[in-house]
Amino acid sequence: MTGFAQVKGQIAGDGKSQLSFTISLKSVNHRFLDLHFRMPSDTDALEMKLRRLLKDKLARGHVELSLNLDRASGEGFVLNHALVGGYIQAFRAAAAEFSLATDPDLNVILRIPGALDSGGLPEGTNLESTVLAKAEEALERLDHMREEEGKGIEQELRQRLEHMRKAAKSIEKHRHTVLQNYAEKLKTRLQELISTQVDSDRILQEAALLVDRSDIQEELVRLDTHVKHFLGMLDQGGEVGKKLDFLLQEMNREANTLLSKTSGLAGEALNITESGLAIKSEIEKVREQVQNLE
Repeated sequence: MTGFAQVKGQIAGDGKSQLSFTISLKSVNHRFLDLHFRMPSDTDALEMKLRRLLKDKLARGHVELSLNLDRASGEGFVLNHALVGGYIQAFRAAAAEFSLATDPDLNVILRIPGALDSGGLPEGTNLESTVLAKAEEALERLDHMREEEGKGIEQELRQRLEHMRKAAKSIEKHRHTVLQNYAEKLKTRLQELISTQVDSDRILQEAALLVDRSDIQEELVRLDTHVKHFLGMLDQGGEVGKKLDFLLQEMNREANTLLSKTSGLAGEALNITESGLAIKSEIEKVREQVQNLE
């Protein structure tokens, strides 16, 4: 489900500056949990903890977490003294070895990756705990927005399932027509086989095959069972997205079988085909929304 949340916090620095930070969380629909981070440099350990936190709280969605730092003192960059000092020392050693009268170019040095740290985090024992606490706050706000969207999706799902039930009831009303059509087909086929003096075993096989295809009651019962199970899981709540997706596969299988059994029938039986296609259409629409649920 989609959602956005943003929280701000502060971390005490080295006594000369105050570090402010902003955590942003953005979530869009996705079949699985897909996490992406935009973090300052040298925050690998913190990123791992944030990743674990999101995995504990979220089950599905493409989620982006951004952590932006802002020093209140206006310190935009921090010089990496060890890296810059090592480069200058190596430069002068090379110049002396080859008797070159030149000095290192500061502009070149500052373009070395890592020479300037634009988001250096202050040393402190409360750093990770402060950021993680604010991340949990952001998650709560994100969940609230996702829950509001989820309520709307749930209402739509219930409406579409009710449409499926009505279509199934319409099919049940015309079921006797299907049985009559197959009874006529069975009678005609048996007469053909008898007139050609086919052995009794062949006749029984043909009859059994047509009888097996003659009734759609089994598909209707299973479809109704799946719908009830689906609604029950919506009532139960929790992480049901993947389970609902599986149920929709089963519903689609029953709808396909039902249409297969009634293919080629004419007259009133065409109403069954129409209702069966309506069921498949609703299943596809429900499937699109279920992809958004956890």
